[in-house]
This record gives sequence, structure tokens and C-alpha cells, in this order.
Amino acid sequence: MLSLERQEHYRRRYAEMTPHWRPSTHVYQDLVAARLGSRTRALDLGCGRGGVMERLHPRAAFVAGLDPDFASLREHRTPALFRACGVAERLPYADDCFDVVCCSWVLEHASAPRRTFAEVARVLQLGGAFIFLTSNARHPLLTLNRALGWTQGRLAQKVYDREESDVFPALYRANTESQIRQLACSAGLTLRAFHFVGDPTYLAFNDAFFHLGCLLERITPPALRVHFIGECRLSI
Repeated sequence: MLSLERQEHYRRRYAEMTPHWRPSTHVYQDLVAARLGSRTRALDLGCGRGGVMERLHPRAAFVAGLDPDFASLREHRTPALFRACGVAERLPYADDCFDVVCCSWVLEHASAPRRTFAEVARVLQLGGAFIFLTSNARHPLLTLNRALGWTQGRLAQKVYDREESDVFPALYRANTESQIRQLACSAGLTLRAFHFVGDPTYLAFNDAFFHLGCLLERITPPALRVHFIGECRLSI
């Protein structure tokens, strides 16, 4: 199995080998940070036990965190977060109350992404930003995952040594660029930025597999890379 610790070890090695590369989580964090300020009201959608606002919350005036898992909210590492238990399809917030909504590793689990995007648009102020990080359903590993009839949760448990409480079925209904563009348009959002980011460490079970992953990364077209980060704006 591939543990998080081993995967992070190989990510550091890949970063040393590839100076221009940055992990998708770093790209995502920079996009979120750029939208925060002393008057910003932000929502971390699917905040879990920590996430990006664990590091960035001091930069905003107000930060809320929403997650359907009450145990994760109770164990959240940032007491300053105003936490609520709920789902993305029915946000428990008033209209026009946030300047930024962000989410990481959430859209792949969305059962009704059209409603999720509509709810995000509803709670955003005009000109507000929706920033997200998720898996690219067109990546070969995820294509194989679906061909085997596995959900991401099952793959994560069998191959990536994740705790059962930390994995959830993945539906991939908002996990291609075309799906995102359609969902954004239907909600009145404009897609302003879209970044594909590769990561060879999903094959890094040992050195040989790591180098194989690096080789595959070099020949994989950008649009098939494993993660993407996007930013939508509520049009003025």
C-alpha cells in the first residue's frame, strides 16, 4: 500500500527534480490566499478537520467551515472557524453573504453538482470567487478506477492505505473541464482560471514505480493530468 507519508516523501523528491513543478495543493492555496483580505468573508466548503483555512484564516475577516461529517467538525484544528454541519446542495447561509467560497477534494463526491454550483452562486456576493481543487476524471488512473467499477473510496482503502472514516465514494460528476464549464454557466458563474497539475506519486510504491510515474508524467498531455484547480466568479 502507499501511505500518505511515503507519497509526501516522493512528492518532495519530485519537486527537487522538477523545479518548475508545484503540488496542486500549493497552487490552490495561492489562489485562495490572493482573494482574502481584511474585509473578506470566506466559506470553506467540505472543511473536514483542517484544510486551507487552517493556515489562511487569519487573513480574512470571517471564515466559516461546512462539512457533512460532524465528527470531523468536532475535531477541526481551527477553533476560530465558525463551523456548521450541512451539505453543499443546501447551504445553511443567507444569500450574498460570502466573498469567497473554496473547496478541495469535494466536487468528486458531489451527487448533485448543478445544485452545488447554484448554491455557491446564491451565497456569493457579486464579483465573489469560487475556487476549487479536485481530481481530473480523464486521468488514466481514474479512468481505470471507473472501468474496474470502484469508487474512489474503495481505491483509497485498497491501494492508498487511507482510514475508512476519511474516504467517501467518488461520483466524478463535476470532474472534467467541460463539466465544470457547463455547471458554472448554469449557475451564472464565469470560469476565470483553470490549471491542470500533474503528480507522479500515485504510482510511487517504490523507487522503480516512482520513476515510471515520472516518465508517464512527461508524456501525459496537460488536459489528462491528475488534478485541476479552477476559479469562477459571480458575474457582475
